[in-house]
Amino acid sequence: MPTARFAACAWTVFVAATLLAATFQYASAQAPETLPGTQPLEWEGDIASQMVDAADAFLLRRLEESVAKRPDYWVPADAPREQRKPSVERLKKALGLIDERVSFDAMELVATTEEPSLVATLGDVQIHRVRWPVFEEVHGEGLLFDAGDQAKGFAIVIPDADQSPEEFSGFDDPNAGEVSLPVRLASAGVTVVVPALITRDLEKRNGRANLTHREFLHRSAFVLGRTMTGYEVQKVLALVDWMEKDRARLEGDETLKMAVAGYGEGGRIALFAGAVDERIDVTLVSGYFGDQQDIWKQPLDRTVVGFLREFGDAELGLVFARRSLLIEPAQGPELTLTGDGGAPAELTSPSPTEVDEEHDRFTSYQAASRATRWALFPANPEETTPFAPDVAELTLRRLGITDAAPPAQPKLMATESASFADARLARQVAELDRFNQRTLEQCEFVREDFMKDLDTSSLEAYEKSVEPYRTIFREQVIGEYDLPIADFNARTRKTWETEKWTGYEVTLDVFDGVFAYGALLLPKDLKEGERRPVVVCQHGLEGRPTDTFLNDHPAYHDFAGKLAERGFVVFAPQNLYLFEDRFRTLQRKSYPLGTTLFSIIVPQHQQIVDWLQTQPFVDGERIGFYGLSYGGKSAMRIPALVTDYRLSICSADFNEWVRKNASTRHDFSYVWTGEYEIFEFDLGNTFNYAEMAALIAPRPFMVERGHFDGVGTDAWVAYEYAKVRRLYAAKLGIPERTEIEWFVGPHTIHGKGTFDFLHRHLDWPAPTHAVGRPSSSD
Repeated sequence: MPTARFAACAWTVFVAATLLAATFQYASAQAPETLPGTQPLEWEGDIASQMVDAADAFLLRRLEESVAKRPDYWVPADAPREQRKPSVERLKKALGLIDERVSFDAMELVATTEEPSLVATLGDVQIHRVRWPVFEEVHGEGLLFDAGDQAKGFAIVIPDADQSPEEFSGFDDPNAGEVSLPVRLASAGVTVVVPALITRDLEKRNGRANLTHREFLHRSAFVLGRTMTGYEVQKVLALVDWMEKDRARLEGDETLKMAVAGYGEGGRIALFAGAVDERIDVTLVSGYFGDQQDIWKQPLDRTVVGFLREFGDAELGLVFARRSLLIEPAQGPELTLTGDGGAPAELTSPSPTEVDEEHDRFTSYQAASRATRWALFPANPEETTPFAPDVAELTLRRLGITDAAPPAQPKLMATESASFADARLARQVAELDRFNQRTLEQCEFVREDFMKDLDTSSLEAYEKSVEPYRTIFREQVIGEYDLPIADFNARTRKTWETEKWTGYEVTLDVFDGVFAYGALLLPKDLKEGERRPVVVCQHGLEGRPTDTFLNDHPAYHDFAGKLAERGFVVFAPQNLYLFEDRFRTLQRKSYPLGTTLFSIIVPQHQQIVDWLQTQPFVDGERIGFYGLSYGGKSAMRIPALVTDYRLSICSADFNEWVRKNASTRHDFSYVWTGEYEIFEFDLGNTFNYAEMAALIAPRPFMVERGHFDGVGTDAWVAYEYAKVRRLYAAKLGIPERTEIEWFVGPHTIHGKGTFDFLHRHLDWPAPTHAVGRPSSSD
């Protein structure tokens, strides 16, 4: 009997020990160093830094690969012109050429009581300071060389951004002895306009970011679906409109032709203008044409979304079929911008070798290149100014002018004064700024029309009708890579431990060298076979996963750890937005590909969610997202596309987001800050935060807002959230699925109403006693 009792007791102890081990299999003493089904994580060093490096290498590969993929977009040169039209239309949209130009019959003379409009005469040609309407109240300004009714052709000659029309035309130094291209053309009987471009002068904006005029205007314009480049192309095309009317009036037996020429930034504007408008017979580019693979290094105002996916300068040349494109490999402008709130940038002159190589790419298209009346001038290292005499001579011949008189010296009537040039620039900057702000006020009506196809008659109808908008958001706003997602190849290691949870580092492969990384917190009372809800807790700018659960960071208050103490499984991902310019240049490298930083972050999160759903301790139907600050930005974008997220909580970020990005009337605007990567193309006409929330609906959505959070104002946050509330409560009839919690506090996790929201919508019982709330918010 004693032996039997001993055996029975031994069996009882064995069973109890087995159950105890199972119950505490994730506790420190029993938890495995590596999670079951994963490989050991043996990486050393800063894995977050390695993740940013991997994303950078991926983007550089994609940029390099884009060259070989561009021929897929192009049709034979002898194909009907309509077959090239889609490419040109995509280019117009990327440039932001969406505003209807104003028709006009005559230029306005620009003069004051001290500054006459007449600058010089050139025989019978009068040279005036002029302005012309472009769209709404926006005007172009510059010099008009008026050949009148005797005009033999028309030309627009565009200086670099840091050259005034007077300087470019040679009027600043009458003793220079060199004859400018505008003077050469006008001497031959061509009506010429020399526009003034917005300069690259640096200025403190609102006492904060040090921005060039061009970047300052571009920041707002970009969010509103326009670009600084596009604005100046529009000013040129308004001149083309006027010249087209004038040449129709003057043409008799002979056909009058039109040219657009430019140097440096002006050459870039000329190339784009010639590409999008077939009325331009001759396009001449000096000091610009070359390899644009490093466009992400160039000044921010040169950003054109998706440009390198379909175009380089060689491919732009293909659009000129049956028209003239002349390239002069002159020394171009050079510039270095170190940042100080603006985007660091480097502008270098294309070398003759680079120009030749781009020309070779152009000719590799064979039939298409043969259809273009192309001319590449030989490089002349002794030539220090653009538009050498032989360049001007060929331009005139392509205009059909073969009997041009020798160029004359203009007779100056007035010299350029600094006060006049400054006033003209100030007018030009102010007009575009006012236009941006008027557009900002109107764009919510554009978005309302854009979203009109949502069907709120039932939840089923809504979920069906929202999918086309999700596709637009994925493909046209966030951008995506056509790449297969890799196998998980999960690697884990136990790294942290408290009395209530055990923490693992986790890495997962995503695609082509890109991987996801984060921290998994497992409650110690997790039982064998139990599946629990997960909260993905996202850090903000320059953050780390550990910020959300270690050392009571003043913005996060260990909210991820507190949620793990409440029994949630928690995953805290490392997102890409850290290391300042290192991650900001990822955005700049993405834009030319038609993608964004979130084009990588979204697949990372999809892989995280997919992996979590395979884990035996996770209920894959109950995974929520909770992010602060930049993590709040993530909360608007990621769950909109990763629909496996059951709910989303946006903390310390929800805003009238388009206004925050584009306003030059509010102190909280990103126009004034160093976050130059933050601007997303065309959000103004598509998805503000209310529209992003519509992509999350009908899943639960919550906003956490501190009254003293400087990211915005209570009024604008409430204004935008009211649209969300109306959708959920009035249109869809699910008011319980959305809420906003206001609290007296700064830019921080509050962790009260949001915790209750998580318990309610992830169906996990809240503790009956005070536990697991951020201590400084209690």
